[in-house]
Amino acid sequence: MPPLDTAVAPRNGSTRPGTKVRNRIRTVTSVIVVLFLASVAFFLTWGVDGHWDFALPRRIEQLAALLVVGIAVAVSTVIFHTLTENHILTPSIMGFDALYILLATSIVFFVGAYAYAEIPDLLLFSINTGMLVLGATLLYRWILSDATRGLYTLVLVGVIGGTLFGSVTSFMFRVMNPNEFDVLMTVLFASFSSIDTAVLGIASVLLVGGTIAAYRMISVLDVLTLGRDRAITLGVDYRRVVTVLLVIVAGLVAVSTALVGPITFLGLLAANLAYRLTSTHRHTVNFPVAALLAVTMLILGQAALQHILGYAGTLGSIINLAGGIFFVILLVRQSKP
Repeated sequence: MPPLDTAVAPRNGSTRPGTKVRNRIRTVTSVIVVLFLASVAFFLTWGVDGHWDFALPRRIEQLAALLVVGIAVAVSTVIFHTLTENHILTPSIMGFDALYILLATSIVFFVGAYAYAEIPDLLLFSINTGMLVLGATLLYRWILSDATRGLYTLVLVGVIGGTLFGSVTSFMFRVMNPNEFDVLMTVLFASFSSIDTAVLGIASVLLVGGTIAAYRMISVLDVLTLGRDRAITLGVDYRRVVTVLLVIVAGLVAVSTALVGPITFLGLLAANLAYRLTSTHRHTVNFPVAALLAVTMLILGQAALQHILGYAGTLGSIINLAGGIFFVILLVRQSKP
């Protein structure tokens, strides 16, 4: 059966299925845009009480960080789903979060909490981003250099690497000075409360570059949804394309993770909601819809954290709670015959 958005029109003169899908996409996109704009207005104005000169610049900076992280996570997850042909896997399964935690823990463990606090945010961001992208690039080159290896080998290596990184990190936790451990905990949880403007500017530039690179390959991504064999038959240089796309994924995930820390289930939640709402495989639709959903969830979560919970928790815990429940639902639904 052809996809909904490319089905052949019926002969009885009724509405074409493709038209129905396009109308559905327009309606869904419009609703999500309105929800996004409403959440932005809500976030910027809630509880200001006339102190605009103090509250607005701070909230605009937070909003910019939320936009960068939401877009980076959503775009990277949609690309990763296309490459693996699996909507349950996320870039986090490659061990990115575990590697980030290991890097941060190692720095605090070896240089100490006080020396860590003296490291400029920009330098720390550059170290984390560079190490994450370098590790991912070396991994991709090793796996994709041999035709007998594939994306599922990548996933397996990611799982094993994540377990290894987590074990080493746990050992450091146990032998670490309690004061250094307290400092480390403030780094590992996703936070939008205090973000260096220079770091945010560089992250925004990297995001724009990665997103533009992804959009330049959007037609190839649509072909890849047909599967590896069909894509190769249609003339796609599969190994080169997948390598480039995986490096883009690595860069986007590294930017978001190094900026605010790991948010494991955000991409899974936003991307799968986008697929179900749009009912199309086209990345020109799924990219912006998933990005808008991710940013909206981050904005509403940050607003709830600030004004309802009084910072009694972290934004990552809120997102991961909702995303974890959704992940279990996806597993249960896919396990049914």
